[in-house]
Amino acid sequence: MTDRAISDASALHGWRKSTYSSPNADNCLEVLDTHPSGIPVRDSKHPHGPAVIFASGAWLPFVAAVKATP
Repeated sequence: MTDRAISDASALHGWRKSTYSSPNADNCLEVLDTHPSGIPVRDSKHPHGPAVIFASGAWLPFVAAVKATP
Protein backbone atom coordinates (compact mmCIF):
# COMPACT_ATOMS: atom_id res chain seq x y z
CA MET A 1 0.00 0.00 0.00
CA THR A 2 1.29 3.46 -0.87
CA ASP A 3 1.36 6.17 1.79
CA ARG A 4 -1.39 8.76 1.29
CA ALA A 5 0.29 11.50 3.32
CA ILE A 6 3.60 13.33 3.49
CA SER A 7 4.54 14.54 6.97
CA ASP A 8 6.72 17.49 5.79
CA ALA A 9 5.47 18.75 2.44
CA SER A 10 8.30 21.28 2.13
CA ALA A 11 10.57 18.41 1.08
CA LEU A 12 8.83 18.46 -2.33
CA HIS A 13 9.33 21.20 -4.91
CA GLY A 14 7.11 22.58 -7.65
CA TRP A 15 3.98 23.45 -5.66
CA ARG A 16 1.43 25.75 -7.29
CA LYS A 17 -1.57 27.55 -5.86
CA SER A 18 -4.77 25.78 -6.77
CA THR A 19 -7.06 27.71 -9.07
CA TYR A 20 -9.87 26.82 -6.64
CA SER A 21 -8.22 28.68 -3.74
CA SER A 22 -9.64 31.95 -2.50
CA PRO A 23 -8.12 35.14 -3.92
CA ASN A 24 -7.08 36.08 -0.37
CA ALA A 25 -4.15 34.45 1.36
CA ASP A 26 -6.39 32.96 4.07
CA ASN A 27 -7.77 29.90 2.23
CA CYS A 28 -5.17 28.61 -0.18
CA LEU A 29 -4.44 25.09 -1.26
CA GLU A 30 -1.32 24.17 -3.17
CA VAL A 31 -1.02 21.15 -5.42
CA LEU A 32 1.91 19.33 -6.94
CA ASP A 33 1.17 18.01 -10.42
CA THR A 34 4.39 16.03 -10.92
CA HIS A 35 4.38 13.60 -7.98
CA PRO A 36 4.64 9.96 -9.15
CA SER A 37 2.15 8.59 -6.58
CA GLY A 38 -0.76 10.95 -7.23
CA ILE A 39 -1.71 14.56 -6.49
CA PRO A 40 -0.37 15.95 -3.19
CA VAL A 41 -2.37 18.82 -1.65
CA ARG A 42 -1.20 21.08 1.20
CA ASP A 43 -2.29 24.19 3.08
CA SER A 44 -0.17 27.08 1.79
CA LYS A 45 -0.11 28.64 5.26
CA HIS A 46 1.74 25.56 6.57
CA PRO A 47 4.39 24.65 3.96
CA HIS A 48 6.26 22.44 6.45
CA GLY A 49 3.07 20.71 7.48
CA PRO A 50 1.55 17.59 6.01
CA ALA A 51 0.18 17.00 2.54
CA VAL A 52 -2.52 14.54 1.55
CA ILE A 53 -1.90 12.53 -1.62
CA PHE A 54 -4.97 11.92 -3.76
CA ALA A 55 -4.85 8.96 -6.10
CA SER A 56 -5.04 10.18 -9.69
CA GLY A 57 -8.50 8.67 -10.12
CA ALA A 58 -9.79 10.41 -6.98
CA TRP A 59 -8.56 13.88 -7.92
CA LEU A 60 -11.27 14.81 -10.45
CA PRO A 61 -14.16 13.69 -8.20
CA PHE A 62 -12.60 15.71 -5.34
CA VAL A 63 -12.36 18.84 -7.50
CA ALA A 64 -15.96 18.35 -8.70
CA ALA A 65 -17.15 18.09 -5.09
CA VAL A 66 -15.26 21.24 -4.11
CA LYS A 67 -16.77 23.15 -7.06
CA ALA A 68 -20.26 21.98 -6.08
CA THR A 69 -19.91 23.20 -2.48
CA PRO A 70 -21.52 26.61 -1.94
